[in-house]
Amino acid sequence: MTPSWTMSGSPDVSSVPEATTILALKYAGGVVMAGDRRATAGNVIAHTKMKKVYAADEFSAVAISGTAGMAIELIKLFQTELEHYEKIEGMRLSLEGKANYLARMVRGNLSLAFQGLVIVPLFCGFDELAAEGRLFTFDVVGGRYEEDDYATTGSGGHEARAFIKSVYRADATEDAAVRWAVEALVAAAEEDAATGGPDVRRGIFPTVVVVDKDGFRAVDDQTLAPIAAEILDGRP
Repeated sequence: MTPSWTMSGSPDVSSVPEATTILALKYAGGVVMAGDRRATAGNVIAHTKMKKVYAADEFSAVAISGTAGMAIELIKLFQTELEHYEKIEGMRLSLEGKANYLARMVRGNLSLAFQGLVIVPLFCGFDELAAEGRLFTFDVVGGRYEEDDYATTGSGGHEARAFIKSVYRADATEDAAVRWAVEALVAAAEEDAATGGPDVRRGIFPTVVVVDKDGFRAVDDQTLAPIAAEILDGRP
């Protein structure tokens, strides 16, 4: 008998907003993580300014794709658990430990994933012991995988990955990594209807963050605006 993962009574999730393309790439001093701003519900654009990249704590970041509402709740709980650990133990959980804990949270959503309510995060941070940026991907059953250079997920992930693969260098500067992240999302938006590209006229830009030895920081829209405009002007 062939095993079946289909569960009876699966809900219709076609009207539930979903987050799409997110990515992360390492550079010489840390990791850059980015996400587009569009959420879709079926063939409808549900939100144009959704935030998909968050600080997990002072030295790590997490991005979401999949069922938007549940993913945001998962991140809030993840942030709370990391803060709770730090207060109780008097020290931060190791980066490896944070990735393992997030994997366990994704695995806890397994039954809902089989009903279509899938959450697939990306996680990155600066490992203070190894003095380097590291990034992790996950599958829907809670499998955790460390990536060497870069990672993408979401419906536009293949296009974003193809672009990053064509330009990536491990000795890249932070500025180059930020530009590649934005350009990868532009490439994804050109091929994937569920991914929103930068909208210079409306002032909507991807969410981009950097995690390095000094910790987590967001790249502001004033920095991203000229980068996005130059990339869009240069597209064929």
